[in-house]
Amino acid sequence: MRSGVRWAVSLVALLASGCSGSDDLVYPPDPDTSAISTDYDPTLEPSAAVLSLVPADATTLEVTDFDQLRLTLGFGSLDGRSPAPERARFWRVLENAATLSQGLLRPDEAELEPYGFGPDDVAWEATYSDGADGWVIAFHDDVALGDVQQAIRADVGVLSGAVLDLERAVVTSGEPPEGEDSWAAMDEVVGLVGQSANSTFVQRSCLSFDTVFGDGMAAQLAEAPRAALIALDPLEGFSVAIGAELVTVRLGEERSDAFDRLRLAEVMPAIRPEFGAGFARGVADPSTGRLGYDVQRPAAVAELVQDRHLPFAVCGD
Repeated sequence: MRSGVRWAVSLVALLASGCSGSDDLVYPPDPDTSAISTDYDPTLEPSAAVLSLVPADATTLEVTDFDQLRLTLGFGSLDGRSPAPERARFWRVLENAATLSQGLLRPDEAELEPYGFGPDDVAWEATYSDGADGWVIAFHDDVALGDVQQAIRADVGVLSGAVLDLERAVVTSGEPPEGEDSWAAMDEVVGLVGQSANSTFVQRSCLSFDTVFGDGMAAQLAEAPRAALIALDPLEGFSVAIGAELVTVRLGEERSDAFDRLRLAEVMPAIRPEFGAGFARGVADPSTGRLGYDVQRPAAVAELVQDRHLPFAVCGD
């Protein structure tokens, strides 16, 4: 497993009061993003490390930290050498966990077996889209990269056409960007990532009303919800860090509309699954632009994020 401090997100899930005006809110510690640069650093948390490998043209990023998931789900020592029944049990448990990926290599597991590695050897992975599409896979340190190279040359599954970077020890779907052409050069993105989490979603824009609530729903808004939309400040990007028991949303610092965005789910049209089925007991901190939620049902959180049904991130009117 990669180096760096690991801890379970559940240890900081202390937002049980659900009071959006409380002075006693406890969020996960702010990550130190000062080390993020256009040079890839594998010691950073995955959502921070991957930025240098994401091309500037992409606008959406999903990162899944499988090492963190193994830890929070009770499989902390599991890897590709673990007994097959134990590995299979992990993937069954993962189906109902708060994660944005079920494993890029999972469909190719049998075909990869002769090469000596598979999805249980993945430390973390990421996919980016909307403007540029691709993915990144980071393996555990003990994976033989020569075996990975052989699988790439044999066009095995998703690895067909992939690029192995021996210096960085990562596999990418295509040639990674250079220097200033990556997300790592964007200050507005750097401030949204770096928290330890099962999965992290990052979008470099707000979400359209139709995306969040459904096509045509804007025309049916009553006066009160329409006024709530008008009151919102512009939103240029956000992130959602999903832990085992806590979700942290980052909207950017100094958000005077943090409480307004927190309450949007209560006044806007219903979505399925209901927002409250995943995100519960919300709290807000305008100075840091953070929202915090208890995880009500992990699979519902993942579904709402993947479908972009996130009222707090909607564009204003």
